[in-house]
Amino acid sequence: MAAFTQRHPESVEPESHDDPVRAASAATQALLQAKIAEVTAQPSGQQPWEVRFGLTVLAWTAAIALLYYGRMFFITVITAVIIAFLLDPAVAFFMRIRLSRGAASFVVCSLAVSLLYLGGVALVTELSGLKEELPQYSERIAQLIDQTVAKIDDMEKASVTAILPRRLRPEGQQEPAPTGNARYRRPVKRADPNQPVVQEVRIQKEPTPIYQFAYDYLKSIYPALLMASFVPFLVYFMLSWRDHLRVRFLSLYIGDAREAASRGWHKMADVARAYVLGNFLLGLIVGVASAIFFASVNIPYWPLIGPVSGFLSLVPYLGLPLAILPPVVAALPVHTDPAMYLFIASIVAILHLLALNLIYPKIVGSRVHLNPLAVTIALMFWGTLWGGVGLLFAVPITAGLKAVCDSVDHLAPYSKLLGD
Repeated sequence: MAAFTQRHPESVEPESHDDPVRAASAATQALLQAKIAEVTAQPSGQQPWEVRFGLTVLAWTAAIALLYYGRMFFITVITAVIIAFLLDPAVAFFMRIRLSRGAASFVVCSLAVSLLYLGGVALVTELSGLKEELPQYSERIAQLIDQTVAKIDDMEKASVTAILPRRLRPEGQQEPAPTGNARYRRPVKRADPNQPVVQEVRIQKEPTPIYQFAYDYLKSIYPALLMASFVPFLVYFMLSWRDHLRVRFLSLYIGDAREAASRGWHKMADVARAYVLGNFLLGLIVGVASAIFFASVNIPYWPLIGPVSGFLSLVPYLGLPLAILPPVVAALPVHTDPAMYLFIASIVAILHLLALNLIYPKIVGSRVHLNPLAVTIALMFWGTLWGGVGLLFAVPITAGLKAVCDSVDHLAPYSKLLGD
């Protein structure tokens, strides 16, 4: 090897030229590793603000992406949790009559499913009768549209007559009446016998088979049906294993943190129960009052229209127009006087305002303390992520987060930010 080096000294020259480059690269890599180790070894509060800001943005981005792409899973779990909190007092009632928690949970879930089934049967019965009268509603709506268009045309003509001078008004063009004189008849264009006849071809889309239509429809709703099938089982296990889950959950914390977790557990349950029960009672009260009023003014299907209008009035921000729409549409075949529709809309608006300003603060407002800005932002955020279901869950989710912030000392400022 030494002999080879002595014979060919130029073979080692490239290595001597690469030594400074390699040394600089090694020094740079060592400096970078030392800087990374220095940054990661620092406590989170002492790290540069750029690092903390970047980590925060990444964490929030990952959380939002997880909520969006896993929305079916989270919606199912949150639905089951809210229903379990709602049915827990009924389970406690049956446990007072010497039933075990598992048996009481089974009885309560069975009764809830039975009531839901009976409500569905009643709804289908009413809708089947409404389906038979759809042609009358369509005809009435067409008449109203024609009348509206005619009134708009009359108003347009009246405004043109009142504003424009006579010389600037458009003159109507009238077609001359056909007469027997040949001079006033249009010449009939005869077909050229030498020109080939072009056959008319119409392309019609082949009708989709019924099984293909059913398959496409079921394929679109299969994920929702699959997740919905888990809700009864989740509710039952949450109710029957409530004490076990609570003990195991609190065992994750020690000392003061355990007490804060216990307070947060109870506050979340109270808020969810108060919100769901309060809105249900409020919708029931408004629905019964609306049904009585609709029956007094001879609105068809008032047993269905009343509850629908009452519960639609609970939708945030859009409750009033949504509550007015069903009775107005249902009254189309019966009433023709516009004053009656104005009267119906006024009574529905009065019931809506009384419920939200007098009953809602006493039933729900005493438990759910959220300011209007927080509610609006929550509706926008969860509505963007989960659509219509997000609008329904925005307030209880935000109220639950506020309850957790109330129970944790270092999160108290966020609770004040969300509170009223």
